[in-house]
Amino acid sequence: MTNRIRQILEERPVAASAPCRIDLGGTLDISSLFYPLAYLGPCTFNAAIDMRTRVRLAPGRAGRVRVASAGFEPAEYRMDEMPFDHRLGLIFAIAAYFRIDGIAIEIESASPPRSALGGSSAAAVALVVAFYGLMKDAGHATPREAAIAALAHAIEESIAGVPCGMQDQLAAIHGGVNAWHWKAVAGRPGYRRQQLISAGKTAGIEEHILVAYCGVPHESKDINGTWIRRFLAGRDRRKWLEIVDIAQQFVQAFARGDFIEAARCMNHETGIRRELTPEVVDEIGAELVAAAAAKNCGARFTGAGGGGCLWAIGPAGAISELRSDWTDIVSRRPDGKILDVGVDMVGVSREC
Repeated sequence: MTNRIRQILEERPVAASAPCRIDLGGTLDISSLFYPLAYLGPCTFNAAIDMRTRVRLAPGRAGRVRVASAGFEPAEYRMDEMPFDHRLGLIFAIAAYFRIDGIAIEIESASPPRSALGGSSAAAVALVVAFYGLMKDAGHATPREAAIAALAHAIEESIAGVPCGMQDQLAAIHGGVNAWHWKAVAGRPGYRRQQLISAGKTAGIEEHILVAYCGVPHESKDINGTWIRRFLAGRDRRKWLEIVDIAQQFVQAFARGDFIEAARCMNHETGIRRELTPEVVDEIGAELVAAAAAKNCGARFTGAGGGGCLWAIGPAGAISELRSDWTDIVSRRPDGKILDVGVDMVGVSREC
């Protein structure tokens, strides 16, 4: 750590935060799929929610990097000994990229640990912004938002061991409710953002959405890996063509405020995913899906499923009724609960 950077941190810590997200159409943002499917115009949907992940940079022991995050044992290593296969490996990998040691990184998330709400990507984006904020205070130039999302994604994918999508980082950067249209661009992820709601109109949308934590953490790597391996082997291709079409229909229905059609599309997509990998929802998740369908709502796991959260969409009155049913179902697990969330229009931000 240079003397100037240490001086900055000793005067005041540098902090940033970014929102988590709920989503539909995930995996289509992974280049293994969207390049060969580019002719169909694949897209994904996500809505940033106001469960934010915050990171804080403070002075630490000289020559070392310390990371503390709720739900994990604190860990501290020398710069060139940081393990990237650690449960906090993504954070260490970002610290390695910036090569700033003598630092303590504190992470605080409003979402449940490993809830499949994109918390790790939100933390990565917030940490990159915090590091660039520190460098800016020290007189260095900083990149634009697109470069920040690309860097956070590239580092996460480099240590994950499997291809990763980019929509989580984009939700964390931009906030709001968006469709991301994925394009084949040589040498980098290509996408077009379609904003589906504008600032000041979130209250009406929030009446149509419900989010529940099932009480068990998710394990998405094997599920995502299974989908990708089977796709690369030429299997399930017709199912993926169908998922591309359904995601497009969902975005169109959401954009025109047709929540009955959006619910139908969501249930269709969830059904296909469960055919491909039944373990994408557990017994509680299956009950939540069935309860939503009985109320003419749609339900889907967040991220790649396998535990974590489910979310529902539908007419406001039906969602209000569904809340009671979902509360009864998730309350059977000690940590299960309905999450009180709203749409976050801000995206990543530096905090004082």
